[in-house]
Amino acid sequence: MRGARGGLILLGTVGMAYGAWLLLSTQDLGQVVEVMIWLAAAVVIHDGILAPAVLALGWLGGRLLPRAVARGAVTVLVLLGPVTLVAIPVLGRFGAKPDNPTLLDRDYVQGLLVFAVLCMCAGVAVALGELRSRQTTQPTVEEE
Repeated sequence: MRGARGGLILLGTVGMAYGAWLLLSTQDLGQVVEVMIWLAAAVVIHDGILAPAVLALGWLGGRLLPRAVARGAVTVLVLLGPVTLVAIPVLGRFGAKPDNPTLLDRDYVQGLLVFAVLCMCAGVAVALGELRSRQTTQPTVEEE
């Protein structure tokens, strides 16, 4: 497992280095600054808004909902929250230009809804897995 982890770390590092090289070698300084601002905003929004909201909702759900349901709900929040934040620009069609119909040429709302349904399925699978694991670990009357 250690070798696989090291290989994935190396692959990720090479991928990030290649992306950074492409960014710096093919874009002008103004575009690089815009990317850096966008990246900084993503970190602030994730760490300042999304992560605390998921933690608070997870804590509240753990207190109010049955354990299996709470775990399924947290799964949906963790999957759907960041994707929804990243999708805001395309959902709002920011950057669309009437003279270039190839920009934002898809139905992004429909795509997000499909992803939301898949996230709900994952949440249900987690909840059912939690219920199933509880049933198999509880002692029966004969074992007591």
